Amino acid sequence: MFRKKLFLLGLIVLSCQWIAQSRGELVDEFRHPPDSARPWTYWFFMDGNVSREGITADLEAMAKAGLGGVILMEVDVGIPRGPVEFMSEEWRELFKHAVEEAERLGLQITLNAGPGWTGSGGPWVDVEQSMQHLVASAMEVEGPKEFQGILPVPEPRPPYFGESGLPPEILEARKGFYSDVTVLAIPRTDGYRIADIDEKALYVRAPYTSKPGVKPFLPAPAEYPNLPVQSVISATAILDLTDHLQPDGRLNWEVPKGEWTLLRFGRRTTGANTRPAPRPGLGFESDKFDKAALDSHFENFVGKLLEAVGPRPVDRENGWTMLHIDSWEMGSQNWTDGFGAEFQKRRGYDPTPYLPALTGRVVDSLEISERFLWDLRLTAQELVIENHAQHLKELGRRHGFGLSIEPYDMNPTADLTLGGVADVPMCEFWSDGYGFDSAFTCFESTSIAHTLGKPIVAAEAFTAGSGEAWKLYPGAMKNQGDWALCTGINRIVFHRFAHQPWLDRKPGMTMGPYGVHWDRTQTWWPMASAYHQYLARCQHLLRQGSPIADIC
Repeated sequence: MFRKKLFLLGLIVLSCQWIAQSRGELVDEFRHPPDSARPWTYWFFMDGNVSREGITADLEAMAKAGLGGVILMEVDVGIPRGPVEFMSEEWRELFKHAVEEAERLGLQITLNAGPGWTGSGGPWVDVEQSMQHLVASAMEVEGPKEFQGILPVPEPRPPYFGESGLPPEILEARKGFYSDVTVLAIPRTDGYRIADIDEKALYVRAPYTSKPGVKPFLPAPAEYPNLPVQSVISATAILDLTDHLQPDGRLNWEVPKGEWTLLRFGRRTTGANTRPAPRPGLGFESDKFDKAALDSHFENFVGKLLEAVGPRPVDRENGWTMLHIDSWEMGSQNWTDGFGAEFQKRRGYDPTPYLPALTGRVVDSLEISERFLWDLRLTAQELVIENHAQHLKELGRRHGFGLSIEPYDMNPTADLTLGGVADVPMCEFWSDGYGFDSAFTCFESTSIAHTLGKPIVAAEAFTAGSGEAWKLYPGAMKNQGDWALCTGINRIVFHRFAHQPWLDRKPGMTMGPYGVHWDRTQTWWPMASAYHQYLARCQHLLRQGSPIADIC
């Protein structure tokens, strides 16, 4: 008995010593937080306005002020074009210089996965490997008779952000690319169409906000009213005429008795492009369903920069350490070459008889059509996750890169699923004065980090529009920053620090209308280190232990 008590007493003493030691270490780390806990910033190069001395001055100013790293992008937001062409030999040498300076100063660089802030694409992406969707044309015929005619080629859908500013070669390639998928003859129906079909079929994914008015795909609980017979197509009545279609679009067919609609389905590029990339980086977004498309993009963009930078330790802690997928602003896609076979492999049935549902028509019943559209979205999500996000992570791993992702906005997947791929899930919040409310993304990203055990969750922070130009400063921003910390964010990434190519101009380079102006040319920049130190202390403490919440 005495031995048991002595043993327990010993355990208590050791535990108290460990707790005291741990507490002492934490207090010391609070006073002197590690460099890994420092806040970061977005670092934007402005369309060729880049200089070697400016890169050094920027990074030295960041390190001196207590920043820990950057997310680097080059964009064209209307600033007059500079002399250094994006991805030229000179540009790649300047990128190498930035990496070497970051290594010298103990900073980290995360590189966006492509030019601009959109996604992963560029002029090296052939239209065949661009994002695609299934389009259809319709022609009415009546039988019995022999039909010989050319079916109209389905028109391309306009890109979500329009065609303004796109060069002629992109416009011509977009309009010129078309590949037939199938031709179906369906009994003619009335004009009934499935509600919100463009969203349900992934032709459109509009940006979402936290504000009221966001429309769900389906009502809850789901209701599927019985429709009149003339509104519904029986799958068994659909005829596949693909083998009757000639290369020039001519169809020869013995039309059965009745009224028929001929649907010609084909794939076209969505037109998604790398806006707002600098002109030499403007091109199609790569196909997010296709590993080969990402491989080609990676080789032409990241691969060339790896060649310029040269070998680096895989386990490096500074320099170029990560790749990044920013908020999904390239829109959605619902098709790729071989999508039908992938669908059948994953869902267990042939999608062909149900393709009229993509035009809003009802096949078999409203419930069955909605289930098919669900399966379409699920297949699209799986392909994006496996062949794009996860594959990018795997490609980066081979070179020692981690991956951060902002998994929201217009993406064709579930945000939490896409964000779960990241080493560092991210969100964004705009400054108080801006109307767009993206606070929900912070709750999403902290949920991802907490449920999947990811130690760092970052936020694109204090993004601002032209209405707040030069008005914000740390004291005016602290309350909102504290809110972000309370949601679980433990890495603030200021949006934004504009690269200053000059050493003698103030306030110097801007990012057009976008802030916040977190620049070394700010009048208060010499005092910003106090706020950075405050954030580093908070962020370090927020990374200790495990988060406990009733709902993550």
